[in-house]
Amino acid sequence: MKYRTLPHGNESISIIGLGSSSLAAAGQQEAVATVRMALQAGVNFFDLAAGDAAAFGIYGEALADCRHQVYLQVHFGADYRSGQYGWTQDLAAIRDSVTWQLQQLKTDYIDFAMIHCVDEDDDLQMALNNGVIDWMCQLKKQGVIRHLGLSTHTPSIAHQLLDRKLIDILMFSINPAYDYQHGDYAIGNVEERAALYRRCEAEGVGISVMKAFCGGQLLNEKTSPFAQALTRWQCLRYALDRPGVLTVLPGVRDREDLRQILGYLQASDEETDYSVLASLTARQALGVCVYCHHCQPCPAGLDIGLINKYYDLSQAGDPLAKDHYHHLTKKASDCLQCGHCDRRCPFHVAQMRRMRQIAETFGE
Repeated sequence: MKYRTLPHGNESISIIGLGSSSLAAAGQQEAVATVRMALQAGVNFFDLAAGDAAAFGIYGEALADCRHQVYLQVHFGADYRSGQYGWTQDLAAIRDSVTWQLQQLKTDYIDFAMIHCVDEDDDLQMALNNGVIDWMCQLKKQGVIRHLGLSTHTPSIAHQLLDRKLIDILMFSINPAYDYQHGDYAIGNVEERAALYRRCEAEGVGISVMKAFCGGQLLNEKTSPFAQALTRWQCLRYALDRPGVLTVLPGVRDREDLRQILGYLQASDEETDYSVLASLTARQALGVCVYCHHCQPCPAGLDIGLINKYYDLSQAGDPLAKDHYHHLTKKASDCLQCGHCDRRCPFHVAQMRRMRQIAETFGE
């Protein structure tokens, strides 16, 4: 397993976490075995936006002897009073639901408390005015909550919470379909979504990724908006390559599903390469570096994707990006202008010209 560090807190988080939307469907025994298999593989981040109430008892059993070793992402607004998932903004209902969830999870603290599923401005204003966020802030002061977060599909909503400096983590839907404006949750154009990811990294707000497979649609050529199937491993790498991303949270039903997901950790670059997207996406996505590293190897030894990433983050206001760039062994000024990257870039980025621009901006 590989890990990434949350800037606002220094928690070391597994790049593959576990979503819980379908976990309970396998039954208690198989579900507990699946969570324990994830633990043995080094998974330490679990999202509790579950499909039904049974998932909480499953985690309570599976994590009973290792709660302090894992991070739980709990949603303030997910309502399980009916036994199935529901959504509410009523403060009293949220209090009752969170109390019940903690009892089922056999814990007295929450690592990441998420303002749940706020996609509209009216929903955000309700959350700000109905006392829910104030209560969450009180729980944070008391040590019950370690970090505040937001779950949304809407970039403009995320920006409003980032403006308020309230959150340390953002749960956001990231996959090629949504990023390239296919699907119900494809909110914001290509650059708006990319700018959000860059802002999160620049400001030290981690991203936990939901819907990495677009609800499974990307895995089937008949349902994929690109009329071509991608693999789970391609989708995972795509999400993990976005700036700010800490962990991806695929939903699994059983140990076999989990085995397929964990195979990503041993997959080759060729098996995870998603550059095929360049032939499938809208023209507006072309000319934008997505850090896919398909241009490698560079004859001069430049890490072209990383150079682009540090430049983009610096332009987004990340105070550390320039320093990271200057510590690279090879800089943009070392570019041979040989055209190798321009010819290989599937997204038709003018990398030679961009290397000149980056060298001029950073002074080397």
